[in-house]
Amino acid sequence: MNPDASTIAAGAPIEVDLSPVAEGQDIKVFWRGKPIYISHRTKKQIEEARAVNVASLPDPQSDEARVKSGHDQWLVVIGICTHLGCIPIAHEGNYDGFFCPCHGSQYDTSGRIRQGPAPANLAVPPYQFVSDTKIQIG
Repeated sequence: MNPDASTIAAGAPIEVDLSPVAEGQDIKVFWRGKPIYISHRTKKQIEEARAVNVASLPDPQSDEARVKSGHDQWLVVIGICTHLGCIPIAHEGNYDGFFCPCHGSQYDTSGRIRQGPAPANLAVPPYQFVSDTKIQIG
């Protein structure tokens, strides 16, 4: 009566080594069948994200609330558009964040919705740093 191995694996946490990810680069991994974008943000991207007036956002959330303290350069988001579930493209759009070409939603470098029909920010999955160069998602 125990779940099979594929069922266990589908919900199991995954570890991701961040050491090969260069500054300014994004990688995509999969967790629970969902695409997860991991962005190694530049100082400029972080400064731009933090300069935004949070009250002006459709789904107000500070950049600091979307990253782990002390690891501000790493953004981890579920790469599913909050409009209709499409997969946005990284480093595209007017905000150098994520762009969903299906209906035009645009997210900034913090994964916050800035323009288009999406009602909410890209979700941040549960994750933690297990070392300076490794995270566990899930």
